[in-house]
Amino acid sequence: MASIKGTFDTVGGVVGTITDLALRLIAALVVVDVLFPGTTGIIENIGQLLDQFGENGLGGLVAVLLFMLLYKNRG
Repeated sequence: MASIKGTFDTVGGVVGTITDLALRLIAALVVVDVLFPGTTGIIENIGQLLDQFGENGLGGLVAVLLFMLLYKNRG
């Protein structure tokens, strides 16, 4: 049992590190796109993603809230 728990802890740590790196990269790309408009297109992509959640009504809202809850409680 200890080896399975250790494996899950290791995988969870790696996934957490990759997630942190991805969020920092997204934040950096947003800053670049604000300073130099149209270079990365990240702001347009985020807008399209939020529009898709909005089109799905309550299901989209629940998905966004669930994502925010999971992100907040990950650490």
